[in-house]
Amino acid sequence: MNPVSLVAIDDNPQSLDLLAAALDGEDVTVECHDTPEAGLDAVLRSRPRIVLLDLMMPRMSGMDVLGRIVRFDPSIEVILITAHYTTESAVEAIRGGAADYLDKPVSIERLRERVRAIVGQIRRREDTQSTAGGAAGELFQFHGIVGRGPAMLDVFARVRRIAPHFRTALVTGPTGSGKELVCRALHDLSPAASGPFVVCNCAAIAETLMETELFGHAKGAFTGASQDRPGLFEYANNGTLLLDEIGEMALAAQAKLLRAVQNQEVQRVGSPAARKVNVRVVAATHRDLRAMASAGTFREDLFFRLGLIEVRLPPLRDRADDVPVLSRFFLDRYAALYGKPAATLSRRAETALMRHPWPGNVRELEGVLAYAAMMADSNVIEPADFPETFTASSPPPGQDPVLRMSLEQIQAYHARRVLAGAGGDKKLAMEILGVSRATLYRLLGADKPSAS
Repeated sequence: MNPVSLVAIDDNPQSLDLLAAALDGEDVTVECHDTPEAGLDAVLRSRPRIVLLDLMMPRMSGMDVLGRIVRFDPSIEVILITAHYTTESAVEAIRGGAADYLDKPVSIERLRERVRAIVGQIRRREDTQSTAGGAAGELFQFHGIVGRGPAMLDVFARVRRIAPHFRTALVTGPTGSGKELVCRALHDLSPAASGPFVVCNCAAIAETLMETELFGHAKGAFTGASQDRPGLFEYANNGTLLLDEIGEMALAAQAKLLRAVQNQEVQRVGSPAARKVNVRVVAATHRDLRAMASAGTFREDLFFRLGLIEVRLPPLRDRADDVPVLSRFFLDRYAALYGKPAATLSRRAETALMRHPWPGNVRELEGVLAYAAMMADSNVIEPADFPETFTASSPPPGQDPVLRMSLEQIQAYHARRVLAGAGGDKKLAMEILGVSRATLYRLLGADKPSAS
């Protein structure tokens, strides 16, 4: 393969000499320019894959040049370099389209490491585009996340950009799409990686207990508070706190959370003392927080604080390229877990998986293949090895029972399919269908709601 083209733009010739020397021997060709105008002309003329760009230059700032480059070709990877680093300016640069943001004096090893990572990313994209799809292609993993399609490669690239700089981040996507894995990757690639990674499931904590869980309590704060107890913010000090399902948090708790995130200090329930913390906060949700903020069910100021940087995960139905490699990954995992030989998918089984709409996303796919790996009698998985709920929801072509149903029967049939795809989670099924609990039970033909 030809070396990857790189243009360096800096008004200091000595800095350019240093950058060129640092990248000598790497898989790149370096072209240097000491004025922003000449550098921008070179970018527009030769369309390089990577640009190293000084932030502070006369007549045209690095942010101005970045904006022109992004408008010209957003696929060009731009690394901003500055002697005036702040977290806020780094976040602004990344939101503006920069791939990374390095401070001067530039660490030679850090620069090489970052350029190598981008070159590797470019090469993987080239491999993905040139490889005929299916499980025969290379299996890509990124901090435990499996994917090789363009949608997930974009997610991986965004996580790499964000992780070194974020203080707050928002990870969104449908249930079962892998949001917690992305949150963990943000922590592992951040400067806080050696610190704790603490998870708070906001949907599982009662409104009356949320403040105590997050901020702790002092001895005697309420009946049963026999000793001081730190909250999750203090447990996550010098690390990362994941607020999973943040959309389920009550408004009263959101106000106190906003203060803790903004000021990096917490106050235990029943104590007048404020305690300083150093915590990166990642929030995850399958809900549309922007719509909730507009409707008044989520604090707008908290949404803008958390959503300053957002990573969106696509549903599995939009990641068709990833179904074969995910299937291979899960079959290998569960074969090892069950002590069985590694299995492969028959052509009919693979076709059935590709045709399925996956309302439960990657989590549903894992469940189907875990069942198949356990139940299969041979090392070739057939559609008959899939659970009944899956085969019922994926009829063979020409045998679709929907064609012989009334409209009322179709509604009930679809409701059962969605519920099965959601793993029996009625709340998730209600959200997917956009119906009330009573309507769901009517569609399922239940006489009355059960305790579940």
